[in-house]
Amino acid sequence: MKKRSLSILLAVIAVVGAGAYAAWRTWDRSGDAPKYKLAKVESGPLTAAVAATGTLNPVVSVQVGSQVSGQIKEILVDFNSPVKSGQLIARLDPETYQHRVRQAEADVDAARAAQGVQQAEVSRARASLSNAQRDYDRKKTLVEKNFISPAERDTAQNTLDAARASLASAEAQVKNGEAIVRQREAQLAAARVDLERTSIRAPVDGIVVKRSIEPGQTVAASLQAPELFVIAKNLTDMQVETSIDEADVGRVRLGQKASFTVDAFAGRNFEGEVRQVRKAATVVSNVVTYTVVISATNPDLSLLPGMTANVRIVTAQKDKVLKAPNAALRFRPTNSGDEKKPAAAVSPAPTSSPAVTGSGGAGAGGPARQRERLVTELKLDADQQAKLDAIFDAMRDKFQAARDLPEAEKGKAQERNRAEVRERVSALLTPEQKKQYDAMAGEAQAARAGGGGSGRIWIIGEDGKAKAIELRLGLTDGSMTEVVSGDVKDGQEVIIGQQAAPKASGMPGPRLF
Repeated sequence: MKKRSLSILLAVIAVVGAGAYAAWRTWDRSGDAPKYKLAKVESGPLTAAVAATGTLNPVVSVQVGSQVSGQIKEILVDFNSPVKSGQLIARLDPETYQHRVRQAEADVDAARAAQGVQQAEVSRARASLSNAQRDYDRKKTLVEKNFISPAERDTAQNTLDAARASLASAEAQVKNGEAIVRQREAQLAAARVDLERTSIRAPVDGIVVKRSIEPGQTVAASLQAPELFVIAKNLTDMQVETSIDEADVGRVRLGQKASFTVDAFAGRNFEGEVRQVRKAATVVSNVVTYTVVISATNPDLSLLPGMTANVRIVTAQKDKVLKAPNAALRFRPTNSGDEKKPAAAVSPAPTSSPAVTGSGGAGAGGPARQRERLVTELKLDADQQAKLDAIFDAMRDKFQAARDLPEAEKGKAQERNRAEVRERVSALLTPEQKKQYDAMAGEAQAARAGGGGSGRIWIIGEDGKAKAIELRLGLTDGSMTEVVSGDVKDGQEVIIGQQAAPKASGMPGPRLF
């Protein structure tokens, strides 16, 4: 009886153990199945924008300088002082210029006195000429009557000619004296102007936003007037001067709406519009940017000159579109066709695809597909493919770092990376390949500027596996992208990430005893 009970007990234990082992194996296999993170395709408004940083400045800002040199004797205004046009705001020591005025006045008096002497000489020369004329006429009559010899008449003629020359000389001296007087008067006027310039006056109505001098300081005006003050004409009318990357400036137009924030007023948005797109380019470290001026009303004077503004310019807007998360466009399952190429060809995200991209930030089918396009269309040989893989691999970290930057800096960093890759890829191509590659890059840049391009998202199929859907894409706001066409619907769940279950450690299953 005891042996039979023991046998039954052992049989029960064996059955329980087999069941536990089977359950553990089933649990272990289910852990190998991938787990997906999902998000929904939505329908709603979409706004495409360009983000950048800029500096707040007054619309009209006047630098007040000095045209004369001297020591600052008096300062009559300070920071934030309101001033009126013509108001005295500072004074240089006028003593040196007062002496120059006195000297110039003395020179004018001397010139006028000399002119008086010259006019007296003219009067004397005219009297001498009149006397010589009468003497000549008298002797001419006497010669005709043979009372005197012709020699005396000739002598009188010479005397008359000399008197005429003396009068002409005296009159010329008078004109010269008049010119000297005018010259001395001009020098006097210039000395008085310099004396007046020792009084520094406000050229416009406004507020003093900067003062660069102190009493007793010496001002030296040479080739350039030194800056003494900066006066903002109207602080209620400000502007933001921001630098827009060359890849984005094509989307910026006059009159486009813009908004910006400043660190001093967190959570507060200021409105404006694009007022000017300056055509002068700025090149720093081979990065080309253009200055865009955005209006900024400041009725409460809360905005101050020099503040850093985080600007967002609305370049396109649609009220209702079907839009997919950019994370879904970047996602690639581990065992999809996009993973057939070497790992070196896969960058962290299609948004930073080095060679050819679709709509900015929307993805264009994945780096592997883009690599395949380059290989196929450009007919790259094995050596070129190896170099292309090396370029993709070397730039992977840079593109990943760009994705983690703030939104205002992300676009510039991505464009710098794309420019670097285009340059490196172009270097390994033949002239014919390079021509075709430039055309491909131009198409991609046009797509980034105006929206468009293709992409791919993944959904969970009926068999529980990831299924790819090809899309035609439009506008993007950096987080969502318009779906122009494709087999997706509003509210449909798409894959945005994958979390693989931990692999079995090889340890034995749970022990029953």
